Amino acid sequence: MKLLVTGGAGFIGGHFVRLLLKERPDWTIINLDKLTYAGNMATIKDITSPHHHFVKGDICDTALVSNLIEDHHIDAIVNFAAESHVDRSIESSLPFLTTNVLGTESLLSAARRHKIKRYVQVSTDEVYGSAGESEHFTESSIIQPNNPYSASKAAADHLVRAYHVTYDLPACITRCTNNYGSYQFPEKFIPVIICNAMQGKHIPVYGDGMQQREWIHVMDHCRGVLAVLEHGRAGQVYNFSDDTDITNIDLVRLILEQLGQPNDLIQHVKDRLGHDRRYSVDSSKSQRELNWAPKIPFATGLSETIKWYQDNQNWIETVLSHS
Repeated sequence: MKLLVTGGAGFIGGHFVRLLLKERPDWTIINLDKLTYAGNMATIKDITSPHHHFVKGDICDTALVSNLIEDHHIDAIVNFAAESHVDRSIESSLPFLTTNVLGTESLLSAARRHKIKRYVQVSTDEVYGSAGESEHFTESSIIQPNNPYSASKAAADHLVRAYHVTYDLPACITRCTNNYGSYQFPEKFIPVIICNAMQGKHIPVYGDGMQQREWIHVMDHCRGVLAVLEHGRAGQVYNFSDDTDITNIDLVRLILEQLGQPNDLIQHVKDRLGHDRRYSVDSSKSQRELNWAPKIPFATGLSETIKWYQDNQNWIETVLSHS
């Protein structure tokens, strides 16, 4: 397999590349990343395999994408490249529309022209909007995004489906709950809590902190994406979750406890505009069709993640210096 991975210097994409090099060592990986603030060479500097080739570039550059497909005889594309921070999308939505929508169209058009054998779009559970108290979104649930970030990802999902239906492009979409793990940029919720707590700084919590999220370890997510790449049915959507449901405030308290820090570091701030109250997806289809299941318990994964940030403060300083 010769695979084009976009956004492979980011948090999830970088872990996916590591998974492939371990589990599919004979594959060739072309890693295309624009190296914005959230994609950094420091995140993949430990990757030294001759089967991994990094290219700095923009997925919106269709000519570049086409050349990479031709030059490396690419069989499949997995698109992780995205602007993904909700707060930034509220401040300015244009970069999200550019990368998440136009960038996806660029990849799809190149994939169609070159008759790519499989295209996987890595989306998010946030496209479903806010779930009711006991609701679990399935792959057939209505898409109702509530912020510019999730709206841009939903638009990209619609493009992927349209290319499959119109042009018979063999494409799949994955939608996953909140990821956590090493190498996550320190603007996301769990890294912010850990980094601020390590320094004894206040931890901002939106509103009452009772927003509920499901969490999954990034490697469990990556295993799911690989399963879709190899076994997913064209035109299908696959949800991924490990059903760990916890409120934001309880998660903050849990991390503070593990770091031996007091709860008075918590600082409630004005709630985010359009803040979804709860996310929850049903991943039974992925378990049934792909023989996929999460392997890393949340308690174990969280403890390992906290330790990683404690042991890698040089990485934190490096990536923040480029933000």
